[in-house]
Amino acid sequence: MAQISAKDLIPDSLTMSREDIAGQLGMVWELIKAPLIVPVLRLSVYVCLAMALMLFMERVYMGIVIVLVKLFWKKPEKRYNWEPIEEDLESGSSNFPFVLVQIPMYNEKEVYKISIGAACGLSWPADRLVIQVLDDSTDPVIKQMVELECQRWASKGINIVYQIRETRGGYKAGALKEGLKRSYVKHCEFVAIFDADFRPEPDYLKRAIPYFLRNPDLALVQARWRFVNSNECLLTRMQEMSLDYHFTVEQEVGSATHAFFGFNGTAGVWRIGAINEAGGWKDRTTVEDMDLAVRASLRGWKFVYLGDLQVKSELPSTFKAFRFQQHRWSCGPANLFRKMVMEIVRNKKVRFWKKVYVIYSFFFVRKIIAHMVTFFFYCVVLPLTIWVPEVHVPIWGAVYIPSIITILNSVGTPRSIHLLFYWILFENVMSMHRTKATFIGLLEAGRANEWVVTEKLGDTLKNKSKKLRFTFNFADRLHLLELGFGVFLFVTGCYDFLYGKNNYFVYLWLQTITFFIAGFGYIGTIV
Repeated sequence: MAQISAKDLIPDSLTMSREDIAGQLGMVWELIKAPLIVPVLRLSVYVCLAMALMLFMERVYMGIVIVLVKLFWKKPEKRYNWEPIEEDLESGSSNFPFVLVQIPMYNEKEVYKISIGAACGLSWPADRLVIQVLDDSTDPVIKQMVELECQRWASKGINIVYQIRETRGGYKAGALKEGLKRSYVKHCEFVAIFDADFRPEPDYLKRAIPYFLRNPDLALVQARWRFVNSNECLLTRMQEMSLDYHFTVEQEVGSATHAFFGFNGTAGVWRIGAINEAGGWKDRTTVEDMDLAVRASLRGWKFVYLGDLQVKSELPSTFKAFRFQQHRWSCGPANLFRKMVMEIVRNKKVRFWKKVYVIYSFFFVRKIIAHMVTFFFYCVVLPLTIWVPEVHVPIWGAVYIPSIITILNSVGTPRSIHLLFYWILFENVMSMHRTKATFIGLLEAGRANEWVVTEKLGDTLKNKSKKLRFTFNFADRLHLLELGFGVFLFVTGCYDFLYGKNNYFVYLWLQTITFFIAGFGYIGTIV
């Protein structure tokens, strides 16, 4: 009996060679390309170009205003009639208002001594200062360490209180809100807030508080962040470049033109009356700081940003910690925009142009459009046009606009200008996570209220070898989303090298390398 193979059981009509399959797939592609793929991709290009123009105009506007501010605007101390508080020899410290310092923390083993020590070292009359350590730690060993540190400073005559809660309800917003309810702070007029890795200089309060005394409509004084570990690795250098632009340009422009900007959540002093009038701390989003700032601004309160008042802090040193932080910073504003946009529109207390600034510039362009256009245009749509040559991207959209935006972004950190090109590639990688987080916030999806405290390493890195700075298992290092996009861009770059006309393959291969570096978790280890 002749042997019967599997091939003999399949009818000839169902057997195809690889060439036949490829040919049929090619026919299907050609059938759907002209009526479907080309129009959809062309529409995507137009939408992305419109978003790129919006971001471009925003950056140009900010650039023009910051130049005018630096050349012609009065300094904040002139605009707000700043005068130092003098101690009266007869009445003692009665000229100084009562100030509360809040330090929220959660399992901050590496940095709790730094922040508590810096707060206790503030130059302010001891009888006019209350320091409140709001410890939500879940580790009993760390809780005991923090409590003992508070007791140590209390034994030196510092008015410091160790405060805990039964649960972590509301996370940071809940802790701050609970702290303001305590009877021993009812006499305080102002509250300074410092996260656990922040280290204010001794004269911080003496430089910030006088702004309030002659300006009863002033609610917030925000200081600039400086980073003690910006030279730690390439990851921290990239973060410094982004944040320096935020403080040097965005916060400065908002303060000078509209007396409004987003509270950075730390290194700021609030008038407690303004917090109460605005409705207090709310935990409906992961950006309780921005939420409070917007609500206070809608009630007519003003803010001032002081670029020369600087507080040292720490940047996330691991890619994992940085990703969690960026998710919160991208998801929260989008979620807040969803919840507050109509409240802003209906508000009667603020000017029309301030509403336009808050809705369009502050929220829509900076918090939503900026993430989406970076990812969709330069990581998705532009590469796809290589596979569909019928769709053309004008050179001004592909090259000129992003180049100008990048140059304008570089003004914040001149010392890192040689890293500018890699910063672009790194921001493109992060835009994928920011875009995903933005959609989660807008749609209020599952991770909209996810709060992961940013890991701080304090001074523990100083005594370790750079080669052994971070140790992760392979599963922690591997990021499949970045690796998948890296493969897509690599294949697209190869196709462009062989058949393309625009020479995008140079950019695509460099972007591929950056996606792979992030995908294998090595960004935080490159020095």
